[in-house]
Amino acid sequence: MERRTGSGLASVEAEHDGTFVLRIDGSPQSQVDLADPSRLSFEYMRRIGDVVDAIAPRRQPIAVVHIGGAALSLPRYVAATRPRSRQIVLEPDEDLTEFVRETLPLPKRSGIKVRPVTGRAGITELYDDSTDLLILDAFEHEAVPSNLVTAEFFAECARVLRPTGVLVANLIDGQAGLPFVRRTAATVLSAIGSGTVLAERKILRGKAFGNVILVASRHPLPDLTDSGRRAQPPYDVMPLPDLAGKAAPLTDGASFTPPRAPASVFRS
Repeated sequence: MERRTGSGLASVEAEHDGTFVLRIDGSPQSQVDLADPSRLSFEYMRRIGDVVDAIAPRRQPIAVVHIGGAALSLPRYVAATRPRSRQIVLEPDEDLTEFVRETLPLPKRSGIKVRPVTGRAGITELYDDSTDLLILDAFEHEAVPSNLVTAEFFAECARVLRPTGVLVANLIDGQAGLPFVRRTAATVLSAIGSGTVLAERKILRGKAFGNVILVASRHPLPDLTDSGRRAQPPYDVMPLPDLAGKAAPLTDGASFTPPRAPASVFRS
C-alpha cells in the first residue's frame, strides 16, 4: 500500500520475515513486527532499546516522549515491554500517522498518543518534570532538523525531563571529524548533563556514515558496555564529554547544516 503524505510518498511493504517496512520516497523509515512489537529490526533502534532496558525494568510503566513518529516502532516496543506506559509522540505529518494507523494498527489500549505538531512546537506544551525518557528520532529529507539540536531546544528537553530522566538522540554523521555530532554532544552536555555515546567504531572514527546515539541525564546512567559487546553488530560506548571535546554548542542563531545521509545507508 502507498499514499502521498506531507513527508513524501509513503509505502508499507511486507518482508519475508513477517515484518513490515515503512518507506518514504523509497527510503526505509521504520520496520515493525505486529506479532512481536518487542522485536526491533533496525540496528540503531536496538541500541535505543538497550537504553530503555537499562534505565527501567520490564513491566514497569514509564512516561516517554518521542519526537518523530514514522511507523511508531519504538513506542510499540515500550508499550509491549512496559504495559501501561504513558507515551506522547510528536509527529507533524497527520497524513502519515493516519496511513500508519490504517496499515499497521496499534494494539488496543497501547497508551500511545500522537500529537500532530513539530517537535519544536510540541515540546513547549509539555509539563515540567513530566517525562522519564525523551527520544529524539526525527528526520527531514534524510537529515536531522536543525532546530532540534540547538541549546534552546535541549533546554526545553531539560525542562520536561524528571531529575532522573534520560534524553536519547539519534543522529547521523559521517563527515571527517564528526563535526555535527561533536557540536550536538557539546550542546547536550551544556543543557542536560553528562552521558554516553553509542555507535559502531568505524563511524566514531569517521570511516563510515551512520547512526550515532547520544544518551544524557542529570543522573548517573547505567553502564552499557556489555550491551554493546553483545550486540550484532557490536557498538562502542564512549563518554559524552570525550566526543564533545572542545566543540562549540549549537544555538538557534548559529549557521550550520546537519549532514544528509546517503540513501544507501540512511537509518539502516
